[in-house]
Amino acid sequence: MELANYIETAMKSILKNPILEVLTEIKITKILKQSNFIKRNVGYPPFQIILHFVYMLVMQKRQSTFIKKSDSAFGKDAYYRFIKDSRYNWRKFLMLSTTALLQRIKPLHKNGEHRLLIIDDTVEAKRGKFIEGSCKYIWSNKEHRSINALNIVSLNYADSHSTFQLDFSIKMNDSYRKNISEFTNKLHHKSNAYQRKSEITKGKNILAIEMLQRALDNGVDADYLLVDSWYAKPNFIHQANELGMPVIARLPNNKLIWNFKGKHKTMNAIYDSMKNYRHKSSGKHGKISYKYFDAIVEHAVLGKVKLVFLHTGKDLLIFISTDITIAGKEILATYKKRWNIEQGYKDLRNLFGFGKEENRIYESLIAKITLSMFAYNIVSYINRIKHEPQTLGELFRDLECELETLAISMQLFIQILTKISEIENVVKDNKDLLTILAVLSAYTQKELGFMCESRHV
Repeated sequence: MELANYIETAMKSILKNPILEVLTEIKITKILKQSNFIKRNVGYPPFQIILHFVYMLVMQKRQSTFIKKSDSAFGKDAYYRFIKDSRYNWRKFLMLSTTALLQRIKPLHKNGEHRLLIIDDTVEAKRGKFIEGSCKYIWSNKEHRSINALNIVSLNYADSHSTFQLDFSIKMNDSYRKNISEFTNKLHHKSNAYQRKSEITKGKNILAIEMLQRALDNGVDADYLLVDSWYAKPNFIHQANELGMPVIARLPNNKLIWNFKGKHKTMNAIYDSMKNYRHKSSGKHGKISYKYFDAIVEHAVLGKVKLVFLHTGKDLLIFISTDITIAGKEILATYKKRWNIEQGYKDLRNLFGFGKEENRIYESLIAKITLSMFAYNIVSYINRIKHEPQTLGELFRDLECELETLAISMQLFIQILTKISEIENVVKDNKDLLTILAVLSAYTQKELGFMCESRHV
């Protein structure tokens, strides 16, 4: 075995890049080509630029800091041009990469564990007056007031162990800060960016159904769709059922929206008619004790559905399942998992730069949000396949440390060897030193993804 092979074999057992390994497993360059991320005659490979962005997010480095610290970073214009390119299909990139990860965790599912799709929306504060897609008056549940923000509708996948981001759309209301016609980039009507921009004024229910349709078309398997009371309208639930997706939702107690067939039409009337069943079952959520019961009723649009009435002693909460075979207790347990996405949003904000996009151009916002979700999915997958799963925060710090070791420690080590090699007598006495230096440098570059090689395909 040559000296170079000995060195590379030894380094493989010490230096590992789990992020690059995952991207190799899911054939990321094939996904990029399918999503129209094609290298033009000039510029850098899209794979390498995306990998750089993932490193920036995982290592929590601003773009300017990353460029300054990394010898292999590109110029700032390369990154800016990349994220505002109208040809790239960012939605397809996120969907295909996520479905590839979900296929790899499929054998890990245990019988009886529900696979769930969750539709939710989040409000991300944006102060800038010229941020495209932002609005002046969007209600924030976190701040309990209307704020200047982006309203992002998302589709997420969750099971008992992991959460993944599948798709998202930006929803703009009538209080927009910048009209669509005034957006910076004038786009060709056949471009991917134009198609993405054209959806911004659609209703949230329409955006949600379109996202659900795309996920199912791409082969995402799930047992139930979970939505909160905002989306829980008969027509929306009917559309989801038509796509073959059973729905579990919390209902708004609104007799103008929800009326049922039979003698007792409203939810209050149904609840009052069930006096003998109100204390049939009990449960506890944290410090809150509650009583609940379920009943099968008929709806003009949905047919037979199961309602679960839960009373905390103070509030009456009502849930619906279009699958009437599932028990009331299981409906409640399944709906609780909708809160997985709230933790997902929290991790996205705290760890992956979500909501901190330093861009006002709509196409760049789409790109940076996608990259945050993509990095989140990669880390979530790594956590899932580890034998001892951690919180994403703990794993995040471990990955950051590993990348720092590759990117910084090895660079420093190579610099030390370079200085040694400049000593004439050392090089003269040990001709292998320059070979060692070259192999170390090349291998580190490959493990960081800064050097293209066939195994990425």
